[in-house]
Amino acid sequence: MTDIISSHRGRRGKIIATLGPASRDSDTIAMLYEAGADVFRLNFSHGSHADHAASVAAIRALEKEFKRPITILMDLQGPKLRVGQFADGKVVLQQGATFRLDLDSALGDGKRVSLPHPEIFAALTAGAALLVDDGHLRFKVLRCDKDFAEVEVVIGGVISDRKGVNVPDVTLPIPAMTDKDKADLKFGLSEGVDWVALSFVQRPEDVAEVRAASGGKVGIVSKLEKPSALDQLEAIVEISDAVMVARGDLGVEMPMEQVPVLQKRIVRSCRRHGKPVVVATQMLDSMIKSPVPTRAEASDVATAVYDGADAVMLSAETASGMFPVRAVAAMHRIIKQVESDEHYLTLMAAGRGEIEHSSPAAITAAARQIAHTLGAAAIVTFTSSGSTTLRAAQERPDVPILCITPSLGAGRRLGLVWGVHAVVGDFIHSVDDIGDVAVKAAKQAGIGQDGQALVITAGMPFGKVGSTNMVRVVWIGGETGAA
Repeated sequence: MTDIISSHRGRRGKIIATLGPASRDSDTIAMLYEAGADVFRLNFSHGSHADHAASVAAIRALEKEFKRPITILMDLQGPKLRVGQFADGKVVLQQGATFRLDLDSALGDGKRVSLPHPEIFAALTAGAALLVDDGHLRFKVLRCDKDFAEVEVVIGGVISDRKGVNVPDVTLPIPAMTDKDKADLKFGLSEGVDWVALSFVQRPEDVAEVRAASGGKVGIVSKLEKPSALDQLEAIVEISDAVMVARGDLGVEMPMEQVPVLQKRIVRSCRRHGKPVVVATQMLDSMIKSPVPTRAEASDVATAVYDGADAVMLSAETASGMFPVRAVAAMHRIIKQVESDEHYLTLMAAGRGEIEHSSPAAITAAARQIAHTLGAAAIVTFTSSGSTTLRAAQERPDVPILCITPSLGAGRRLGLVWGVHAVVGDFIHSVDDIGDVAVKAAKQAGIGQDGQALVITAGMPFGKVGSTNMVRVVWIGGETGAA
């Protein structure tokens, strides 16, 4: 068991831990948090509503114990495209053979099998690729119509009951949310989750659909796992509240050598738009069974951190693996080591885009420069909605971001964001209070020492969204200045 980490983690990158059979009990959730988990992911592809409700209750109890906002991310399953069943449970398909997929519900054999998804046939064209079982089998469409596709087996192997199907070459005419997703979303909203991750995003309209369904009550994370989404990357990033690089499905639907390049492209786009970005899938995969990661996995996590990702995610490593707490602790150590590299902040600065022509952007950029010049202990943001803090994080400053907000919801959502340590409370009654409140919050978080500066940004009047218009410098144990 690792030592307990203080409430201020001492790192900027965040860790998302997925809960599951190996980790959803309250004691393990507490150990994951103490080891460094900042966000808990509830994967609605698995588990019952009762399971997830128990996880939420345990997280909220932990939140009260530590007096710190803790972030909950629910991940919707999305559409699942699968073949039907075989008379013998499975068949072996040889390379070069022809095979038929159709809407007939009869059990399959070596010549055909059901594919109960008319929307796939509606979108297919001759020459399109079909992938089965995470790409282990690959088909090329020879002929197709509204109720069948005759395919050539390009890569053969065993195909068995209800294996998943990927269609990388076309945009499918199906909604991003299934009936199950709608029921799960309603449940998640009733439980007070902070973020919802949307699977199978193909177009900006998919994000608009879940935003309408959620009534703006949660942040929306668009999972980029379809090649068609990358054709509209900028529009999807702009309409989303955050983005996840879902490398597993991307790696199935696209050549594997393209995935690292796409990861960097997506991260760069998110940084330009000031949207949090998560890198996910198989980050420390060997730790499902091993107490230590491979060196290649450590380098993979490090690459995401060097790219400027807001968060990195653990999936099966914590949900069903043998060493969930060790996996979080290992990721914590890797992130801290990268961020201690003298070149890390140079890379963050190099990825900083041009300053937007607006007063809030100019004020936030000035705060970052002032903090650097003064060697400040932190940038302190006062915010109601979180927008002031998101702008500060977009700048990737070389000091921590201490967010002070009266909104518990905003404090929880900001747990996903690079460099942010959120404190929730209704501390401010007039502008004259901000210096004292900032100093007190910094001391309680273990940030800074006497003689160091705190650079404060806020919007006047308080509570008006997007009104960042003030920067002030205060000194821990000293004088207050304003600009």
